Amino acid sequence: MSGRLEGKAAIVVGGGQTPGATIGNGRATSILFAREGARVLVVDRDLDSAKETKAMIDAEGGTAEVHAADVCRATDCESISDRCVELYGAIDILHNNVGIGGGDAGPTRLTEEAWDQIMDVNLKSVFLTCKYALPIMRKQGSGCITNISSVAAVCAVGIVAYKTSKAGLNAYTHALATGNAKYGIRVNAIMPGLMNTPMAIEGISAARNVPREKLIEQRDSIVPLGKKMGTAWDVAYAATFLASDEAAFITGVILPVDGGQSARIG
Repeated sequence: MSGRLEGKAAIVVGGGQTPGATIGNGRATSILFAREGARVLVVDRDLDSAKETKAMIDAEGGTAEVHAADVCRATDCESISDRCVELYGAIDILHNNVGIGGGDAGPTRLTEEAWDQIMDVNLKSVFLTCKYALPIMRKQGSGCITNISSVAAVCAVGIVAYKTSKAGLNAYTHALATGNAKYGIRVNAIMPGLMNTPMAIEGISAARNVPREKLIEQRDSIVPLGKKMGTAWDVAYAATFLASDEAAFITGVILPVDGGQSARIG
């Protein structure tokens, strides 16, 4: 690799993953950041999964540490920033990758409990991680925050809470970008489309009782570009670009990584 993130201190929230046959967005991003020279703090509620990611980074000669946190809790989010500064002396990159969609439904069938949980995990968690990272980045006079949204924010889908949470995340990203440019902080979001990741494939397969290969075939057929889903590496490469100095003049961008799915709007 070319060392595009050489020496940078990077937090990847959701750097573990759901068990499955492929690699998840957070793990792929953690690995790629480390390959490019970043010192990575792999954060996950499941510490064992974070340790698996660290082991992969260690095997390639990269630098990583792990931290357990429930990002729906303010004290845990504060501890993430504190730990990164303790380890690496700075926070150059904050990558927010946590998200859920389980229990979602249409507006008349969606439960209040499912709505609250999805909003907490998908939106409140980003508010909290940023709340504690921003003062450090402002003091530094630099920093990059990337939030993982979804094309569901802009496409027609039947899952109301997930769509609303991701649309809110896009708006929050815009607000952070405009409000923190004067501090030298860049804030962007990535909207993945249909991806072949464990959370998507194994999770949806189990929830819908659809065979894994049948689900992959169905999802592949919807993608305009090549009739094939993307992978976590597609998201990771986009995140690496946005975190690098190559994107030094880019902020407030909501970047689709979706094989043309969101281009069908209208």
